[in-house]
Amino acid sequence: MFTIAAFQTNVHFAEPRKNLEVLERQVADVAKKDVKLAIFPEAFLTGYCYRTKDEAMEVAEPIPGTASQRVADLCRTHDMHVIYGTLERDGDRLFNAAVLVGPKGVVGVYRKTHLPFLGVDKFVTPGDQPFRVYDVRGVKVGMLICYDGSFPEPTRCLMLEGVDLVCLPTNWPTGGLGAAEHLTTARAFENTIFFAAVNRVGDERGFHFVGRSRICAPDGRTLNEAWHEDEAVVIAEIDPAEARRKHLVRVPGEHEVHRINDRRPELYGRLEKK
Repeated sequence: MFTIAAFQTNVHFAEPRKNLEVLERQVADVAKKDVKLAIFPEAFLTGYCYRTKDEAMEVAEPIPGTASQRVADLCRTHDMHVIYGTLERDGDRLFNAAVLVGPKGVVGVYRKTHLPFLGVDKFVTPGDQPFRVYDVRGVKVGMLICYDGSFPEPTRCLMLEGVDLVCLPTNWPTGGLGAAEHLTTARAFENTIFFAAVNRVGDERGFHFVGRSRICAPDGRTLNEAWHEDEAVVIAEIDPAEARRKHLVRVPGEHEVHRINDRRPELYGRLEKK
């Protein structure tokens, strides 16, 4: 079994050092519970509600960078991996990023692909890299960010790459209640994978964030959740073998489904057209 922890937490706006200190304390706490992967919300290190690109660039960092190195040192101390949201500076480009870090440093970076007209996403560059799967202690992990979860295609791409667990750091405000209610379950069930949506709480520049983080199993069951707007740590154990069992035999020879083989991709050409 593989234990994960989702941190539904508030964020200090434009104060990466304070947020990094929070991350370090919280990771140290769950390390005692044999957690192997800790997941923090979207833009956790920086905050989200920036009004100009220049303002956001002041707190953005390159990856790898100072913050990722501190997280790597922490991972090495506690023998675990961490995913956190931040703003990435790459030359004059700004990305909304999720970073996977382990004891040896940065394992992978995901740049948010689908951008709503909201907060810092009004100014960031859309991610244009393939959806990738990373090995974390034998568990195949993929990353998406917030609004990406509203589209079925990114998760399906990760499933076809063999993902066991999709991690979705989010900043769902009040208008995102529908996403919190339905997306995690739907994406887990339709792809037969584990899915962890990790939302923040609190208020930032007039926006209120609703929490409601949830970890779902490949059959859509909720393994654990924080169905409220307070800070919380959501912990669950996952078995990657359950996500890899795409051929579901409910009644042998009578009721069987296969989430990969039963697709009809020859009929999906429309999905590639605008």
